[in-house]
Amino acid sequence: MAADLAMMPAHALARLFKKGKASPVEAAKAALARIASFNPVLNCMQHVDADGALAQAKASEKRWGKGKPLGPLDGVPTTIKDMIQTSGMPTRMGSAAIGPEGPWETDAPVTARLRQAGAVLLGKTTSPEYGWKGVTDSKLYGITRNPWDIHKTPGGSSGGGTAAEAVGIGNLAMGTDGAGSVRIPCSFTGLFGLKPTFARVPLYPPSAQGTLSNAGPMTRTVRDAALMMNVIARPDARDWYAIPTDDSEDYLKGLEKGVKGMRIAYSPDLGFVEKDKIDPEVAKSVANAARMFKKLGAKVVEVSPRLNGLDPRDIENVHWTSNFSVMLKSFPPEKQALMDPGLLRAAEHGSRHSLEAYIRAGHQRVQLGVIFNHFFEDYDLLLTPTMPMPAFNVGEPAAWGGDGLDIGWTPFTLTFNLTRHPAATIPCGTTKAGLPIGLQIVGPLYADARVLRAAHAFEEEMPIAPPPMAARS
Repeated sequence: MAADLAMMPAHALARLFKKGKASPVEAAKAALARIASFNPVLNCMQHVDADGALAQAKASEKRWGKGKPLGPLDGVPTTIKDMIQTSGMPTRMGSAAIGPEGPWETDAPVTARLRQAGAVLLGKTTSPEYGWKGVTDSKLYGITRNPWDIHKTPGGSSGGGTAAEAVGIGNLAMGTDGAGSVRIPCSFTGLFGLKPTFARVPLYPPSAQGTLSNAGPMTRTVRDAALMMNVIARPDARDWYAIPTDDSEDYLKGLEKGVKGMRIAYSPDLGFVEKDKIDPEVAKSVANAARMFKKLGAKVVEVSPRLNGLDPRDIENVHWTSNFSVMLKSFPPEKQALMDPGLLRAAEHGSRHSLEAYIRAGHQRVQLGVIFNHFFEDYDLLLTPTMPMPAFNVGEPAAWGGDGLDIGWTPFTLTFNLTRHPAATIPCGTTKAGLPIGLQIVGPLYADARVLRAAHAFEEEMPIAPPPMAARS
């Protein structure tokens, strides 16, 4: 029963709570048992608050017993990425330069919303230092491993959250995404993940990556992500980019309407990714997924946007490294000496960009966003690979033999951090070696619900499967 509760979708768990067939305390204990079983192998949790989780679960149990839950997430075990502030738990940003002493007195907007909804916060998941790279390891926490193959990376920078979620350490996980940090690890670990339209989910404190950064759900079903969006996608005065306060979208409404009649673009390379950089097994699975949308009644057209010579990788790298260069200047030399040498190199690289180059990259970002806005005048959605490759070995900072300083190895994800469009990933197959492959579904600005609706239709045909490791009790 414990294993069943741990691996159960959040929406199904809530139904059991309502019927009195399971309790939040049982669910919390099941999740804590999974931590004891799997964390020594995966190294996905940086902090576990067992006492706090059980206290929250007992309070939730009383509310359900009185028929007065705070909402459909009341009592659901949930994990929070290390980079998201959480009152009472350390937020060390994966960095030895941030001490453990705190005080930890502030909830970020998403944490506050989840608490208000009654979610049971189990603890904090691992991330690389300041989310600087797309794999999850750090000098502070060590290496986090992929539950599909512990010799592989779960991706990053939200890799701790996805490794945990995949094996039932929490029924929901909260991540952040500045260049793909929700979608990369969800693709590598076989989960659903959504990078919402920029500012739809408020952020505070502001990210070092500014308007590239987003907070988003990482789940084992699309419906669970919609439930999370109904909670976390509400404005907060601390985020001055936040969408107007009358945004009351219900992400469950219309979730099951399917994609019949939609006009969907399928781009195998997004018009700029070199075909020899895309793993053939990835290309085949994504092409098959595009055909699935045809069977579901959509009109699918293979077409790529015309980028007029713009390369999103170049634009993102200027922003990415420059932002880290500015961030590191706030740390004294003795603190910088504690940091990941790769992050220091990235920041040093960023310091060499001229003011003119940075401003030009900003103008190019605007141009890119306009191109995609016009593209979505003709198409309801866009399908691409999420990642050009499956998960690679731990200890490698990047794919394609790179040193991690150039984040261009995740071209499909970073493009939509630049343009601000909502983008999700959902599993669409596995490699011969048994590693997950992700399909990216992108929508027009503010069409987050449409992206969820399309992902749900696909999930109905190809349900999300757990890693074999998760069957272990």
